[in-house]
Amino acid sequence: MTSTTLPASNIFQPGTSDAEIEAAAKRAAQTRKWKVYFWRSAILVFFLGGWELATRMKWMDVFFFSSPVAIVARLQEWMTEGTAEGPLWYHLWVTMEESILGFLSGSVAGIIAGIALGRNKMLADVLSIYIKVINSIPRVVLAPIFIMIFGLGLTSKVALSFVMVFFVVFSNAFQGVVEADRNLIANAQILGAKGWQLTRSVVIPSAMSWIFASLHVSFGFAIVGAIVGEFVGARYGIGLLINVAKGSFDAAGMYAAIVIIMVVALAAEYAMTLIENRLAKWRPAPLVENH
Repeated sequence: MTSTTLPASNIFQPGTSDAEIEAAAKRAAQTRKWKVYFWRSAILVFFLGGWELATRMKWMDVFFFSSPVAIVARLQEWMTEGTAEGPLWYHLWVTMEESILGFLSGSVAGIIAGIALGRNKMLADVLSIYIKVINSIPRVVLAPIFIMIFGLGLTSKVALSFVMVFFVVFSNAFQGVVEADRNLIANAQILGAKGWQLTRSVVIPSAMSWIFASLHVSFGFAIVGAIVGEFVGARYGIGLLINVAKGSFDAAGMYAAIVIIMVVALAAEYAMTLIENRLAKWRPAPLVENH
């Protein structure tokens, strides 16, 4: 949700109209937005400029760290000429297909399981020990197992992405249901709500903030799952490009692949924010003051 920014240092005189106050708030919000953009850009320019300067002055070894110019050149080469393993866009599509399928299946399963166990304390008590045991397994060690079971194709990467996403979403959905407002639930029960009607109308909306918080980070975990699976064994994908670049000591190629992953993750975060704002319009906008 967009925040409402009020100029804290601005003291309005008696008789100031609502339109003038609203205009001042809009100006303050616009000024704050441009300040944020400026400092974001300044930090990025400082970081990349310092990196490039350090490599040119031999303070950093380009063999290990490459340089921003070399990374951009490699990205341009991949986009125009493709990679030795095929077109860049096909590798990106394969990784995104694996990530999206793992994200969607893991999110849906995590939300359903979290809500179901959150509403059934007996079931939660019985299954909690098994969930904790499975959750304690490092996800990375599952990649070779899934590849042995499902092969080098799509299924093994989706399975790993599913596992990466499921427990993050499940934990938040479960906690959101458990911590739902008891007074609100009691009032709804007094009005006659029960069973699925109570869950749908009261519990799930109360848990939405928890669920969306997990969805914001879980797509990044889905990408990690797909990349790790490709890194262990794959025919296509961004993880394969990283693995090949590592084997040929191509630092620029490794960092170029990482940049691609970062851009995709940021785009997914932006899309998730838009979806959250659309689905949670009922939520009041947070109040942010300028200092």
